[in-house]
Amino acid sequence: MVSFGEPWPEFNDGIYYRDLVRASGSGATLIEFYSRKYESSAPLHGWLQRIHNKQITIDGCLATDPNTILREGAELVYHRLPWKEPDAPYLLEILYEDNDVIALNKPSGLQVLPGGLFQQRTVLTQLQLRAGNLTTSGCQEAHPVPVHRLGRGTSGILLCAKTKLAKSRLAAFFADGTSNVGIYRRNDPQQKAGRSITKIYRALVSGIIIEDEIIIEQPIGLVRYPGVAKGLYVASPSGKPALSKVVVLERDMLRKSTLVQVEIQSGRPHQIRIHVSFIGHPLCLAGDPLYGTGGQPKCSNHEVVNQSFAEDGGYERPGKPVPGDCGYHLHAHRLVFPHPVTNEVLTESLF
Repeated sequence: MVSFGEPWPEFNDGIYYRDLVRASGSGATLIEFYSRKYESSAPLHGWLQRIHNKQITIDGCLATDPNTILREGAELVYHRLPWKEPDAPYLLEILYEDNDVIALNKPSGLQVLPGGLFQQRTVLTQLQLRAGNLTTSGCQEAHPVPVHRLGRGTSGILLCAKTKLAKSRLAAFFADGTSNVGIYRRNDPQQKAGRSITKIYRALVSGIIIEDEIIIEQPIGLVRYPGVAKGLYVASPSGKPALSKVVVLERDMLRKSTLVQVEIQSGRPHQIRIHVSFIGHPLCLAGDPLYGTGGQPKCSNHEVVNQSFAEDGGYERPGKPVPGDCGYHLHAHRLVFPHPVTNEVLTESLF
């Protein structure tokens, strides 16, 4: 099987965050703008430190006075300094490739898209590096991009598009199942016929599941959680519909664990982790560090914020578990999808 990937540099390139001052922000000071809009990134004195370190420009000029009055239309740029990202694998196996799509075997520990501490050590970066090398050697290949996500700790099949057309069509296929989750039900004979994408995972869960098959229809919503700016996805009655079908493959009475196959119609973030936890069987191996019984975080206090600070003035990584933490066994085992150009049904399986 063909693999590709380039070793990660010790430090990334940092990030440039751009903002355009709107009418509502006109008249505010520089420090007021950043400390209010990006409160989750750093406290007030952290933003003062960044201004004094000459990490912010206004219309291309360095801004060193935190009390500078902003005007509507001004362009602000904050440069987050380079940092050493946590260790992550970099090699990716190619399972299938043509001019429009590429299917990869993603290893556990590698993030798909930039986010949090991982801005460079991602699948997207390796795809872009490979595309750049192929273009340099005379192959006019478009920049590929993943069309769905797998959690950092999840391994297995990841589908990527290589053209804008393929991306838009594949994204529509994936969205179709999620948008129709409230329509399809366990006894609906039209369920399979109405779906474009079939996603099947294998997971090792804690405890012995007695039933041979379980349908989980538990909505998933957001709650506040330290270290996760946009909130943490959990089992929530007021959340969005989500549907998972769990089939038992093997029961290990000695280790008190169950190997299951999980087919998901919807694609809510961390859906499988939340659903199997909801029925009292969290993922195991070393164990799911985040989700416990009931599909809720093991750390019950969602409101506590870590008040320790990093060298650049921002908050330190929270001591409590976050969604990107690994330690569980979840594998994207099988993917069935229509080719975005030919409509041929393709199947990829990975054991």
